[in-house]
Amino acid sequence: MSGEGSREASVRVFRGDASGGQEVEYRVPIEPGMVVLDAIHWIQAHRAPDLAVRWNCKAAKCGSCSAEVNGKPSLMCKTRMDHFAEGEPVSVRPMKTFPLVRDLVTDVSWNFEVNKRIAPFKPRPGAEWKWQQSDVDRVQEFRKCIECFLCQDVCHVLRAHELKHRFAGPRFFVRIAALEMHPIDGEDRTKFLKEHAGLGLCNITKCCTEVCPESIQITDNAIIPLKERVVDRHYDFLRLVWNKLRGKPSDAI
Repeated sequence: MSGEGSREASVRVFRGDASGGQEVEYRVPIEPGMVVLDAIHWIQAHRAPDLAVRWNCKAAKCGSCSAEVNGKPSLMCKTRMDHFAEGEPVSVRPMKTFPLVRDLVTDVSWNFEVNKRIAPFKPRPGAEWKWQQSDVDRVQEFRKCIECFLCQDVCHVLRAHELKHRFAGPRFFVRIAALEMHPIDGEDRTKFLKEHAGLGLCNITKCCTEVCPESIQITDNAIIPLKERVVDRHYDFLRLVWNKLRGKPSDAI
């Protein structure tokens, strides 16, 4: 699209609730710089005032306007209309992984329940509260997460296999990585990762990394290092033998 005000786009928006629904087509005039969320707002203002959509900042920082645009989990406020070919219909649907409330709004409360189960930051006794800049940089990447839950939506373990009862998902592996890699944190969360968070179910396809609007390297910098920690702690043969000789539990440090 060239961005001319006279142009129109076909925006097909899912309308319905948990009992069913379908895509409804709206013809939306396109202005320079428009994003998908602008198109949704135009539809609300001129065609469907009852269209339900969740949004807040419109600056790609609140994570509220997550949806599936042409099948890809995306932030509507960060998806430009001129990225679509002229005449290409734009489909906007709610995130598939979470229960539908209405139209584009889904119930993401399960994520917050998972968050409650993660052991919080716990500094080591006597730890000195200063560390290297490299340690700060490593953790800071994970703190960019805006909890849009697009990574949760695209993850096949949750999306296709619906294993929410066994799998925490990439967003919370990022949070655990931020805690585990903090230079003065003394808590051990590897048992939680192994037995309750389902880290072993992740087969590192990197689909979560691909949809992250903050470009967090979820797979390479969070999930894979956490897998290595779990293996070192719970499957290292020499550690198991050493702990047995010392008469300590096999997972003791």
